[in-house]
Amino acid sequence: MSQLYRFSEYRKTPRRVFFDRAELNQLLSLYSRNVACGEWRDYAIDQVGGSAIFSVFRHTHDAPLYAIAKQGDSRSTEYVVFSGREKLKRAKSLGDALKVFKKHIRVVS
Repeated sequence: MSQLYRFSEYRKTPRRVFFDRAELNQLLSLYSRNVACGEWRDYAIDQVGGSAIFSVFRHTHDAPLYAIAKQGDSRSTEYVVFSGREKLKRAKSLGDALKVFKKHIRVVS
């Protein structure tokens, strides 16, 4: 006699990915600097299918200017910075990923 197995009972539930306190501190520090400059006005934090996403907006009802995604589990975490659908930077640490936002000062003559 055959027996019916439900795969949903045996599959591992994906672990929730979230930003920890230090990561949120880095993200909100970057956000506050850009708000002070008048470039950004709003942000959102989402959890979508195994990733946590910090999105920044110029206007509340617009599409996000940038999205910083934390993907993977605790053993192999990866950070990706998006501008629309374009990947700007991929890194193993949040600090390295946020380097894409550093402004280079140069002399204009």
